[in-house]
Amino acid sequence: MAAPILKWKRVTNPTGPQPRPRHGHRAVAIKDLMVVFGGGNEGIVDELHVYNTATNQWFVPATKGDIPPGCAAYGFVVDGTRILVFGGMVEYGKYSNELYELQASRWEWKRLKPRPPKHGSPPCPRLGHSFTLIGNRVYLFGGLANDSEDPKNNIPRYLNDLYTLELRGNNSTAWELPQTYGTSPPPRESHTGVAYTEKTSGKSRLVIYGGMSGCRLGDLWLLDCGMQGSPNIS
Repeated sequence: MAAPILKWKRVTNPTGPQPRPRHGHRAVAIKDLMVVFGGGNEGIVDELHVYNTATNQWFVPATKGDIPPGCAAYGFVVDGTRILVFGGMVEYGKYSNELYELQASRWEWKRLKPRPPKHGSPPCPRLGHSFTLIGNRVYLFGGLANDSEDPKNNIPRYLNDLYTLELRGNNSTAWELPQTYGTSPPPRESHTGVAYTEKTSGKSRLVIYGGMSGCRLGDLWLLDCGMQGSPNIS
């Protein structure tokens, strides 16, 4: 079977208000829409832009509710038409551990206040973490914290903690500190975390790759999130 021919094409003529250049933003897809939030450009960007791939048009929806501050290098996942935003840099040296929900069906923001874990503290403010949806749980791993109370005096601390965020049907959320086995990945930020489901067994895994921890990393880790038995990192 011949390999497919892949062709790049720059989109040069979209209509509507185009977002300004940035980095550290995140984007998710909901049907024909690409939703882009935050990032950095001479400060932290707080704008929400949406690109309609069917009409080649950018638009800025009129949002309501608990509108979050701009942030960069945060967690961003989509579950149906609901988008969750966690953490990130809100000012230079100042990181967040707030959780927000955007209901894209009506462009309404809501600040969520998840219950803390039964045995432990909720996640500390951070950036550069991974935030991965697997089933009805979001897996938060690692990131970078600032141990200084003065944001201008940055004392970096790389993290390798693992939390899950239970997305319950009654609109309540709760942080959990799952018990894991095996050797945990070393602390890191700006890594990637993706969900993978085995076709044969149906077991889900969280795949962690690379990142930064004073130097660039190239290691690969698997967390077994299967429904049978206990979670396991190997």
